[in-house]
Amino acid sequence: MAGVHPQDDLLKMTHRENWRVQHERMHVKHRGHEAMHAEMVLILIATLVVAQIVLVQWKQRHHRSYNLVTLVQMWVVPLYFTIKLYWWRFLSMWGMFSVVTSYVIFRATRRPLSCRTPRMVYKWFLLIYKLSYAVGVLGYLAIMFTMFGFNVFFRIKAEDLMDVGVIMLFYGLYYGVMGRDFAEICSDYMASTIGGGMPSRSLNDDICAVCGQRILVDVDEEGFIEDTFQLSCGHIFHEFCIRGWCIVGKKQTCPYCNEKVDMKTMMNNPWEKTHVLYGQLLDWLRYLVAWQPVIIGVVHGINFTLGLE
Repeated sequence: MAGVHPQDDLLKMTHRENWRVQHERMHVKHRGHEAMHAEMVLILIATLVVAQIVLVQWKQRHHRSYNLVTLVQMWVVPLYFTIKLYWWRFLSMWGMFSVVTSYVIFRATRRPLSCRTPRMVYKWFLLIYKLSYAVGVLGYLAIMFTMFGFNVFFRIKAEDLMDVGVIMLFYGLYYGVMGRDFAEICSDYMASTIGGGMPSRSLNDDICAVCGQRILVDVDEEGFIEDTFQLSCGHIFHEFCIRGWCIVGKKQTCPYCNEKVDMKTMMNNPWEKTHVLYGQLLDWLRYLVAWQPVIIGVVHGINFTLGLE
């Protein structure tokens, strides 16, 4: 029809139809450039291989610097894409997580270490672990429900449920990795500070030796928020305090009498003793979020320098 601009037709199309038209136009534009495309694919493969070798050698030879740089990139790279693509929901969650975690790290790296810091650090990262794990599982279930067609029972479009599942799975894995890695940083700082950091004092039967606050729940009772924990030496502490001391602070002695603690009676550290498959999945996510954008950027730079489009 005369007077109708092609751009107007695109605006009237659905998202899927619009994508199909754009895809067809891209094929028309690049038709006849097969040799150039083959060269670009070879550059991509070579860059991936070289980058993988460099990253593996860096990780083996300088483990701490590799982990630190990877963590910084995992923290910053999503910020760039969220601002560029206007993902305000992710940006708001990222901001809240960053503010609270920054404060926790600030407290964990202060000298002298406050008696209440191990408790606070442990509770925060345990909360992050539980929330991220739950969100990730829900996202995985949503994806499985969509793949098996269960979404029809709830009258939900397959595309919508799949999008929600993928987003939730990414959120769970991303914040699971971030919480785990930041907990490691806090653990390293507190492990070097926490020894001998508790002031000497007469320990009453109803006082926690880690935080100095009164214990309100007996050992045999079940607390509403937390229980009271008794070590093999007989000393009594708030559950979160002693778990923060032993697990996050990586101390295996009683804070009061320095007697060795049986770590088997403590809860497994969720960010250190995860399942092997889950650990491999987290490593893959680190590579995907932290290093894949850098590698793609290098490939684009090489293609631009060689005049490839």
